[in-house]
Amino acid sequence: MRSFTFQNPTKLIFGKDKISSLAHEIDKNKKIMITFGGGSVKKNGVYDQVKQALQGFSTVEFWGIEPNPSIETLRKAITLGKAENIDFLLAVGGGSVLDGTKLIASAIPSQYDGWDLVIGKHPIEKILPFATVLTLPATGSEMNAGAVISKHETQEKFAFTATHPQFSILDPTVTFSLPPYQIACGIADTFVHVIEQYLTKTNESPLMDRWAEGILQTLIEIAPKIKADTHDYDTMSTFMLSATMALNGFVAMGVTQDWCTHMIGHELTALHGIAHGETLAIVLPGTMTVLKEQKAGKIRQLGERVFNIKQADPQDAITQTIAQTETFFRSLGLKTRLSEHGIGQDTINEIEKRFTARNVCFGENQNVNGALTRKILEQVL
Repeated sequence: MRSFTFQNPTKLIFGKDKISSLAHEIDKNKKIMITFGGGSVKKNGVYDQVKQALQGFSTVEFWGIEPNPSIETLRKAITLGKAENIDFLLAVGGGSVLDGTKLIASAIPSQYDGWDLVIGKHPIEKILPFATVLTLPATGSEMNAGAVISKHETQEKFAFTATHPQFSILDPTVTFSLPPYQIACGIADTFVHVIEQYLTKTNESPLMDRWAEGILQTLIEIAPKIKADTHDYDTMSTFMLSATMALNGFVAMGVTQDWCTHMIGHELTALHGIAHGETLAIVLPGTMTVLKEQKAGKIRQLGERVFNIKQADPQDAITQTIAQTETFFRSLGLKTRLSEHGIGQDTINEIEKRFTARNVCFGENQNVNGALTRKILEQVL
């Protein structure tokens, strides 16, 4: 097991009708900016619950944080936050709203442009306290310090590290009205979050392996149940908590991580606007295929423990495991090939060019560069 430091300061408040606890969790002397997405929270009742809980608080609302939040939109929120002397933020929405709010909280106290903070041109020196009310399980942003921000002007998308929310409220009933495609993308995102921390090296942490495999098995088990009934409280609770546990730092303790599938997927979103979860469903089978020798031990372990593949021939087991992984994504209703999105060689060339220019080295062995990325994407054309 590798050395590690683990600390997660986020208070998780989970269950039906827990949005009302906002009134007891935020200091009434704070001036709050509440951030939202496109307005679905007004249809599912979340907005009314938040406003009811915050009666008597000083609040300012910012609407319009889009999927894959853009710096162009977030700059408007940052300007508003500075003008209103905001000293607390509450993100109400899915992972994009949460991610965008992490940048807003980082940029309001800063003299630098928000994009400079994202790309690391200038350090984040202070972050305003913030909390979240999650409406879409997927990113794990409700209990981690990471965020991913896009720049439409240059068709770029980068991850950066801010800080953890003070607390996050997860009410599974708010997921009942989610569209099937968003749920499918959320399940895929959760699945690949675990894979990025699991499908690397063998014999690092048997305990974390079992935790990771437990989440993967759970997702495979509940996916058809969710497809059949999105109003089952226990099933949607399990989905919501799985997404949180997949990326709150827990299953990463003492193990090597990968993340090349995510980095490649971000480029597909930046260039073509494909939903993040679906980009992962496309890229992961290619990653597994091209790196099957490097990841052979863990792919076989994944196949045996998660997909119940018990083949005597190691290569057959690896081939079946990769096929089963793609089949799982297909069962969610997601596409798994670039051609299904009308994407061809030009995009592959552009991503290779970008990665080569940035001199990137992704993966557990830091060997996924522009050239290897080309092979991964050509595998899933």
